[in-house]
Amino acid sequence: MGRSSLDLPAHQMLAVSRDALTALRDALLRDADIAGATYLQEAGYAGSEAVFRSFRDWLRARMDAEPGELSLDEFGELASAYFGEMGWGTLSIGSLGEAVATVDSPDWQEANPASELDHPGCHLTTGMFAGFFGQVAERPLAVLEVECRSMGAPRCRFLLGAGEVMNHVYEEIERGVGYEEALSGVE
Repeated sequence: MGRSSLDLPAHQMLAVSRDALTALRDALLRDADIAGATYLQEAGYAGSEAVFRSFRDWLRARMDAEPGELSLDEFGELASAYFGEMGWGTLSIGSLGEAVATVDSPDWQEANPASELDHPGCHLTTGMFAGFFGQVAERPLAVLEVECRSMGAPRCRFLLGAGEVMNHVYEEIERGVGYEEALSGVE
């Protein structure tokens, strides 16, 4: 697909440079620590409705379809094209068992491999994905980033699922258990 012809102001969106987002994230994490991550997640969630509407309009212009009418493969391919055109990066959608969906990206632009973070750092995205994919699923979803290019991983990996499931995975990770092992008993 070609470059995006989306009218950003008409969709209540604006372009921000990757460097500006990286500087904002780094300052919030440096000065506000864990609260900075929460602020970024809240901002991502607050903007997710406009991102979903923009995706829905973008999709309608291409194929006169609603997101919920697409197969999972079609949705994943089109969501990747949309986020790629918007400058965020490409993604693929999968699952880990019945209770958790995955969103993987080898080039997600919120991540900054030069950051060398100790923990995943795509906080704005986790909030945005919670709202965006919650709109698609028509139910609340929680999102947890478990791999991040900002930590030196080859991809960013986000887990999406019910709040209880993501809380369980988060608690297990905090205890030193890997996320795939934490999910082994979840249905």
